[in-house]
Amino acid sequence: MRYFLKLSYSGAPYHGWQSQPNATSVQQTVEEALATVLRCPTPITGAGRTDTGVNARVMFAHFDTADPIADKPRLITALNRLCGHAIAIHDIINVRDDAHARFDATARTYKYFVTFRKSPFLAPTAWYSPSLLDMEAMNAGARILCDTSDFTSFAKLHSDAKTNICRVSEARWDPWSNDYGLPGAVFTITADRFLRNMVRAVVGTLVDMGRGKLSPDGLRDIIARKDRCAAGTSMPPHPLFLWNIAYPMIND
Repeated sequence: MRYFLKLSYSGAPYHGWQSQPNATSVQQTVEEALATVLRCPTPITGAGRTDTGVNARVMFAHFDTADPIADKPRLITALNRLCGHAIAIHDIINVRDDAHARFDATARTYKYFVTFRKSPFLAPTAWYSPSLLDMEAMNAGARILCDTSDFTSFAKLHSDAKTNICRVSEARWDPWSNDYGLPGAVFTITADRFLRNMVRAVVGTLVDMGRGKLSPDGLRDIIARKDRCAAGTSMPPHPLFLWNIAYPMIND
């Protein structure tokens, strides 16, 4: 039997999603919890790989069991107890046996949060910019991204990606109304796939536009050069959230 696991997590305590030697990851933590509760090794396959410090409001992963899960609420409660405070298990969903958390995803959405006033409460999940950014200029850049297909200039060097082609369906900056009433902005981007470090590199480049350091023509030149060194700096990971993942068989 195959199931989708719906979860969320804070990236701060982990070295990213993917299991790796000598480092604690989200994948490893969840797999250990599943193995304890189901009493057998239970590998999971995630919808993607978030880097160290990156958060997920929504992540999906699939796993297989020999027998049907008789009591999902009880399993969810047990997993939440074992996974600790930084991971929350929300749902376990029956899917067809060939469903794949990574390859069946049709779209992924990320958000990046910026605050324009220093706050100890927002610091763990937002990037502090001491000066305001030109939202109109950054949105002009965001619209260019929607007409772009090759994101080589925003891809992590020496990655294992077979192609740097991505289809961006949404990219925009909006004012951010946070719980503390402080001025801020949030960048939202949706695409069929993302490259490693792509969103953080895109945000860094758009911030350059918001600071008046880069024009729309300059952004087009960066894209055309297909050179990561031409784009802006990679922004810190902690304000970045994997916000949603779309599947044809799940209404979320």
